[in-house]
Amino acid sequence: MNSMKNEKNLLKEQFSKTIEDHKKEIQFLYKSDSIPWVLGYSGGKDSTAIVQLIWNAISDLPVQERTKRIYVITTDTLVENPVVSGWVRTSLKRMQEQAIIDEMPIEPVHLTPELVDTFWVNLIGKGYPSPRPKFRWCTERLKIRPVDKFIRNVAGTHGEAIVVLGTRKAESAGRAARLKKYEEMGRRDFLSNHTSIESAFVYAPISDWSNDDVWLYLMQVSNPWNNPNKDLLTMYQGATSDGECPLVVDTTTPSCGSSRFGCWVCTLVDEDKSMTAMIQNDDEKTWMLPLLKLRNELDEHDHDKREFKRLNGGVMLKHNVDELVPGPYTQHSRAQWLKKLLSVQEAIRSNPETPEFMSEFEIITLDELNEIRRIWINEKYEIEDLVPKIYEEITGREFPVQSFDQSQPYGEAELKILKNDVCKGNEIRFSLLRNLLEIERRYRSSRRRAGLLDKLEDALKKGAFENENEALEFAIRRRDNKQKLEKIRDRDTDIHEFQSIVSEFKN
Repeated sequence: MNSMKNEKNLLKEQFSKTIEDHKKEIQFLYKSDSIPWVLGYSGGKDSTAIVQLIWNAISDLPVQERTKRIYVITTDTLVENPVVSGWVRTSLKRMQEQAIIDEMPIEPVHLTPELVDTFWVNLIGKGYPSPRPKFRWCTERLKIRPVDKFIRNVAGTHGEAIVVLGTRKAESAGRAARLKKYEEMGRRDFLSNHTSIESAFVYAPISDWSNDDVWLYLMQVSNPWNNPNKDLLTMYQGATSDGECPLVVDTTTPSCGSSRFGCWVCTLVDEDKSMTAMIQNDDEKTWMLPLLKLRNELDEHDHDKREFKRLNGGVMLKHNVDELVPGPYTQHSRAQWLKKLLSVQEAIRSNPETPEFMSEFEIITLDELNEIRRIWINEKYEIEDLVPKIYEEITGREFPVQSFDQSQPYGEAELKILKNDVCKGNEIRFSLLRNLLEIERRYRSSRRRAGLLDKLEDALKKGAFENENEALEFAIRRRDNKQKLEKIRDRDTDIHEFQSIVSEFKN
């Protein structure tokens, strides 16, 4: 018994010494220059530990020595798990209030993607398919750009910036490799060069901590901005499929490190394990079921919902297969996604089990709806102006923005005649004629017609094929001709074979 007690006290002393050593290191770095710090905060265990560690270290300094600004930034992709998103918003608010009270140089910053980069503007507006490993269009737009822009602004104003991350080698092989790369590029003690921003450095003070080290610290040391760490533990516990989230018991005990929170729409993973587990483990979270269902629909095989042409109207064959690479979502599919999205939003809002703080839950913002509307009308020439109609059909409320183009002469009746009578229901012909008419209308009263021919050519290119089979035949013929041309260029081709190929082209 005494042996166990002594071992426990020894571990406690070692833990305290480790934390004190970290705090001294942080204080030394903080006071060594005037370069502002940018702390990445996601609301998860690692980022909470890093902000808490630095807060406690700097709070031990005299107020007059807390001269350097520390920005705590969080990136809201606007499609975050709503439970985690609510936790982060609450945490940032408390952080800001407590920083004022404690006279801390900490400034929480809430970042969001540019409107043109948001998930729904790209998927529903432009028609991008749901992200896949070979077309991972979301990460750069939703997460990297907002952070890079902020860091560059800070570095541009102050000359340099130090980015503080809760990255740990124990998290994954990929993260460990990136961390090793940072270390190899090191310019000064404790700091490494940022991989993409020359005037920024990276500081990763808990890089050697294990999952259990993180939880031990969070459970042993009080949260300085009064956001209970036990609640964070509970959130992680609810996000594991077996409901277990133990701390250190023995070397075989799994920790909560495998519980990952992120975008609820993510199709880069096989399933959203954290949201699924939250719903299974907590009856009060069943209101999220419509979100999970919609996410799983996004993850389904969607080639039947997409055009056979690329976004620019071109066609491309799959590698070594006589099949076309599918393009963006069709107009019908995009309209259906918007209907489903708004239906889920309304279902969550009207569900009596939805928490009060989620009663005005917004799955898609009005700004995003307006940008989708602009893209459909201005860039895709879809003058049917479907966004307000879909909004009113699903919500039963009038769309809060007036008509997009008051001078539009073609109404529902005219477009119906064009589609059914003139084009005999053929969607491709209808889209081509509608687009040509709209381009002509926009340039009709314009004195300068620069770009008109390019727009007409672009429209004709997008309507060049009557159907998918015709496009596939064209793509195969183009591939075969390319191979023949490469054969012609081959110096080993004899004269008779060369004449045969040329004769084939003439025919």
